[in-house]
Amino acid sequence: GVRLGRPVIYRIPATGKRPMTFTAEGLPEGLKLDSKTGIITGTIASKEPGDHNVTLEASNEHGKSSRPLKFVVGDTLALTPPMGWNSWYIHYHRVSDKIMREAADQMIASGMADYGYSYVNIDDCWMQPQGQEPYRGADGAILCNKKFPDMKAMNDYIHAKGLKSGLYTSPGEWTCARYVGSYKHELIDASQFAKWGFDFLKYDLCTYGRLMKNTNDPAELQVPYKKMGDILKTLDRDIVYNLCEYGKGSVWKWGCRVGGNCWRTTGDLGLEKDKRLPGFYYIGFRNAKLYEYAKPGCWNDPDYILIGYVGDARKGGLGKPTTLSGDEQYAYMSMWSLMAAPLIFSGDMAKLDEFTLNVLCNCEVIDINQDPLGKQAKIITQTDDLLVLAKPMQDGSLAVGLFNLGEKRRKLTADWAELGLTGPKIVRDVWRHRDIGTFDKEFTAEVNRHGICLIRLRAK
Repeated sequence: GVRLGRPVIYRIPATGKRPMTFTAEGLPEGLKLDSKTGIITGTIASKEPGDHNVTLEASNEHGKSSRPLKFVVGDTLALTPPMGWNSWYIHYHRVSDKIMREAADQMIASGMADYGYSYVNIDDCWMQPQGQEPYRGADGAILCNKKFPDMKAMNDYIHAKGLKSGLYTSPGEWTCARYVGSYKHELIDASQFAKWGFDFLKYDLCTYGRLMKNTNDPAELQVPYKKMGDILKTLDRDIVYNLCEYGKGSVWKWGCRVGGNCWRTTGDLGLEKDKRLPGFYYIGFRNAKLYEYAKPGCWNDPDYILIGYVGDARKGGLGKPTTLSGDEQYAYMSMWSLMAAPLIFSGDMAKLDEFTLNVLCNCEVIDINQDPLGKQAKIITQTDDLLVLAKPMQDGSLAVGLFNLGEKRRKLTADWAELGLTGPKIVRDVWRHRDIGTFDKEFTAEVNRHGICLIRLRAK
């Protein structure tokens, strides 16, 4: 999705180590494709809203592959959930220009960009900290701290790779980490963000809560978020807008209305725990109940993907390997994909191992998350030891997750009647990319402790 007259940056996903040549048939006037890098840039010349269907092709000595791409010009951004990386759960106050550039490099080198990961986002701590004035320049514009000497140059570097960039602020006087926020400077700050070239804004409630009579009052909560949302719409740059207020005031009921493209539905995943299960399940259960509020351009956000090397949000630690088992990590990624959640990784990009990339970069799992129908999975069954989620897909198939919440490996069943299906269905194992067979009324699989069986059902 792109608004009229706004710049476009798009990198053609194409896995493979050999040099490739890219072509695009039907590219809208005003856009150009670099045939060597696969990066599309420019501004669509059309003055009218509408769809532009493009056929992309990538080729090298081994052959060629093509895929459709649709540019939708209109008022809605983030027609599928955003994908990328955020600095918070690994770098905290240590984040810097150097770290952001390196993260962009690693997004390309690791192959993550070839699976659709595109946003490289700074979280808190890029501004001046409390007590270190000046906080703003003579014109009132917010100043960066010494770790970010030239925001525009940094963004130019990220954009040159076909990636997008994001940053963070608060409607309060101070951010959560006590760096200067945007209170009473919303317009000048947003304009500065656009001039620097940012494509994503996370707007975190933080100290603004002190200015409210009731931090759970939807009417009060909407005020700062609508104010920034209205401003972002006036800028000459498309900026995806993430509301971070921890699910207060039933934000899922009004987030889209105030201009949000995604909104946090819970507290920080790194802090929320469940006595019986890893924290992502606890967060996921709450987010899954909100399926009816998700749609293209408006997504429920249960926080980031915390696997690989991650830090401790309480201590701002340097990071250590996740304590999640392999099965729990597959379940985590599956749950977020079924819930059409933003897929924002927040582990250490410099320590990406083969297994972490295997979890993050499965094209069929990502296809479920990025399906253009834009439906969030519905809870079919939930007990103490079982969760079944089902997500309708644009092609008429149904993605189903069978989650074993118990402590032992056991058999779980997808029942056609419970799923609202009839007739024989071909069952595809999504993680393993293979069809298992045709089943008439149900499908049963053995699932490991805290693990997942992720399948896709289609008519025979």
